[in-house]
Amino acid sequence: MEFENNKSIFMQIADNIAEKVINGTYPPGQKIPSVRELASEMGVNPNTIMRTYSELQSLNIIDNKRGIGYFVNDEAQKVILDKKRSDFFEKVLPDFIRQAELLGISLSELKKHLNQLNNESK
Repeated sequence: MEFENNKSIFMQIADNIAEKVINGTYPPGQKIPSVRELASEMGVNPNTIMRTYSELQSLNIIDNKRGIGYFVNDEAQKVILDKKRSDFFEKVLPDFIRQAELLGISLSELKKHLNQLNNESK
């Protein structure tokens, strides 16, 4: 995995794990890689993975079963999707609208392009 400079590494790894939960690579109840396994796979310090796992635990995306490992929480997909939707409506969409206004793009022009993109994706 290549890391970006604009976001902390542990959060980029957390986003990667969340994406794997959403797309079904890590289904609810499945064991995820151990701290050491993931640190080796990602090429980072195990402390970075511990921080990632602590963050994911605090968000109720994974659970720690002492002595066994970390597992995907049964509600993880819902938690992740709710958070992503909230971020979209609170951060991404307002910025998108601001950019459209700065560029002088009308609502009707946006609708036209959104409909076109929607039709292409079907």
